[in-house]
Amino acid sequence: MLELLISFVPFIGIVIAVSVILWTVHWLLIKRNPDLGNERMFSRQLIMLGLTVVGLLASVLVLPISDSSRNQLIGIIGIVISGVIAFSSTTIISNLMAGVLLRITKPFRVGDFIRIGDHFGRVSERGLFDTEIQTETRELIALPNMYCISNPVATIRSSGTIISATLSLGYDIDHKQIDLLLMEAARTCGLAEPFVHILELGNFAVTYRVSGFLEEYKRLISVQSGLYGCVLDTLHSHGVEILSPSFMNQRQLGDGVSVVPVTNVVAAPADQKTSVEEMAFDKAEQAEELENEKRKLIEEIEKLENTLTEITDEEQKKTQQEVIEQRRKHLKSLEKAANQTETQSEQAEQGAAVDGDSAVLQPHQ
Repeated sequence: MLELLISFVPFIGIVIAVSVILWTVHWLLIKRNPDLGNERMFSRQLIMLGLTVVGLLASVLVLPISDSSRNQLIGIIGIVISGVIAFSSTTIISNLMAGVLLRITKPFRVGDFIRIGDHFGRVSERGLFDTEIQTETRELIALPNMYCISNPVATIRSSGTIISATLSLGYDIDHKQIDLLLMEAARTCGLAEPFVHILELGNFAVTYRVSGFLEEYKRLISVQSGLYGCVLDTLHSHGVEILSPSFMNQRQLGDGVSVVPVTNVVAAPADQKTSVEEMAFDKAEQAEELENEKRKLIEEIEKLENTLTEITDEEQKKTQQEVIEQRRKHLKSLEKAANQTETQSEQAEQGAAVDGDSAVLQPHQ
């Protein structure tokens, strides 16, 4: 019995050491920061999973058994893990692995305008299994991560993007005049470095495309609409008709009759002008602001911690430690605010759904 107990001493020591290490790591990564969001919690959960598997294998390797039995036990553990993965839903595993891949490649981040397939909007949340985007109609669309890596993703860069408008005009108008007018319309709209391309020489019309650089990418929807309006106003004010070649076949016009609308614009009051993007992409905008502020705080904390070891004065070191602690508290408050905002939005959506159902079920008076 004594020899048997002595042979189990390494195994018991490894089990105790692994338990202490796992508990310590769990406390440092998760327990100490209960208000972490999904983005930062995901990587810590993966670390805990990997350490648990390593600890299990280390405990098996020191068991006082023969090599053949140890190999069989390791094989059984591998079969169990493989069985869990095999019998789990392939969709769940695929989306989970796709989520890991998206975090490695980083094709977009929260707040970016993206286009995936037929979907276009701003990224409002990145989850373990899906990516949520907010469309220009303020709808929230959850796209599975597998769909995001299986389809081309077009991301609008935060440094700016190019806005374009395409139209067709007849051969009776000099293209040099059209170039000047279209570039004037782009400048009026607020685009920088405008340029015009001739896309096609059709049977009945010439297709032009005017483009310009937009630095404030968050105003994409408004500026796109504004560019169309500036093109119409500029061409009409210079007597250029925007007509289909078949227009004359549908409605006969006399010589000298110009189809240009009479301008009678009434400016909207200043207090009624509301940014479309602020209303449509409110959740994505708030998520981007929180992410940017958290990223800045994390970078600032890392810089302060790196310079802390170089400080020799105890008073200065204590002051800098207090600053670091304040930054960490502020970071926790931001993460808690982000989680509360997400919870409130979900509750509001559920409440709206319940109200809608009760309105349907309510009998007519």
